[in-house]
Amino acid sequence: MKPERVFRIGPVTASVFANEVEGGKRHVRNVSLQRRYRDDSDGEWKSSNSFGLGDLPQAIAVLDLAMKFVTEKEATISG
Repeated sequence: MKPERVFRIGPVTASVFANEVEGGKRHVRNVSLQRRYRDDSDGEWKSSNSFGLGDLPQAIAVLDLAMKFVTEKEATISG
């Protein structure tokens, strides 16, 4: 499943996934957070859901962007 939107700051990404519910009448969104790093042993790029102190400001920033996006998408307009 491809994310609806990806927010990236440095090695940290927040991916927003939209899942259809109620027969496709609406979407529920979930956010996946990960950090990319290069493995020293084999040089391959890998992902982790573990964050060090230095990664936390970037994690907070991408989560904030994702939250604003999801809030905007899922806001109900009544009038």
